[in-house]
Amino acid sequence: MFTGIVEELGEVTAVEQLEEASRFRLRGPLVTEGAKHGDSIAVNGVCLTVVETEDGEFTADVMQETLNRSSLGALAKGSRVNLERPMALGGRLGGHLVQGHVDGTGEIISRTPSEHWEIVKVALPQNLSRYVVEKGSITVDGVSLTVVEAAADWFTISLIPTTLALTTLGIKQSGDPVNLEVDVLAKYVERLLAAGVNPLHAAGDER
Repeated sequence: MFTGIVEELGEVTAVEQLEEASRFRLRGPLVTEGAKHGDSIAVNGVCLTVVETEDGEFTADVMQETLNRSSLGALAKGSRVNLERPMALGGRLGGHLVQGHVDGTGEIISRTPSEHWEIVKVALPQNLSRYVVEKGSITVDGVSLTVVEAAADWFTISLIPTTLALTTLGIKQSGDPVNLEVDVLAKYVERLLAAGVNPLHAAGDER
């Protein structure tokens, strides 16, 4: 489980194409500190398993399913990436609950800078539209953000200088793909309601 608070701006140092998979080597001295085989690290919001670590770098295998559902397939040597270690149990929840399971990809439509922040408009896949609401939470390339406006096929986010400086969202351009993860709680509620479950009774409320 992650929080969407990016810890480090990393870099892809190598990409090896395998049969129906890819092997990435990524540099991230902070997130690899103490990391070992089998640990999880979120890369642009995608939860990946560490295969090995060495000298501030780690290797992760990415299966075809992940490449199909995310923008990781577009990464190449030299690409910058957002990195985050899993949330420690009992730690502060700085963003919102993020699984690292990408629901789909969007595309940056436009960027509108202002004096103290920048508004970014992102295209929204139709199948995710119902989960995105004004003032709700969404994860974009692994960054926990608050939705400013939500329409049927797009939404906007407001980026502060810290986010622009410390994540890849500061260098993404119009037309660039981004990974999207919607709030998992909304998906659970939808599934329960579709099954005819009364949320009050499910919670043990017999009124």
